[in-house]
Amino acid sequence: MYRALALKAIEKDASFDDEAALLKLAQNARIQLEPTLGGNRTLLDGRDVSSRIRERDVSEGASRASVHPLVREWMVARQREMGAGGGVVMEGRDIGTEVFPEADLKIFLDADPVVREQRRMAQQKIKGDVAENVAADLRERDRRDRTRAASPLVAARDAVVINSSAMSEDEVLARIEGLVSKKLGR
Repeated sequence: MYRALALKAIEKDASFDDEAALLKLAQNARIQLEPTLGGNRTLLDGRDVSSRIRERDVSEGASRASVHPLVREWMVARQREMGAGGGVVMEGRDIGTEVFPEADLKIFLDADPVVREQRRMAQQKIKGDVAENVAADLRERDRRDRTRAASPLVAARDAVVINSSAMSEDEVLARIEGLVSKKLGR
């Protein structure tokens, strides 16, 4: 959702430092998350922006937009509306601490910063100077998110912390599936 807002801000040439303008953009945007077999599809004002919101400029913008308390408050209210009926799986940097502090199962997925950078490079198939810039951006986003006043990035006290530094994607999924099965009593 923050990525969709960031994309809207980029398209409208709004400043990421202007909390009031960002809040107004959020309030006037129609952000929809549609589950599919391959993951959520993100629609912004009826347009599929699922791929675009994963691009570097939007990722950076999402982190910058998310530092504003009024924007976060508005977004958290929308996220809570989405999950009001239960039975949802959500991911995000403050889902377990701020959005759904009473969630049945909270997982804080972490990894060594260098491993995260390498994974991002492989995911985006980038190398060289561009890779160095992306790595620097990732470090800055983490620093900004961990130190922001509103909803800083921290593990919830009752979250299961999984450090995936030495795990494959399949191993992480198996671990999470095991936690869900255990929670459901299977």
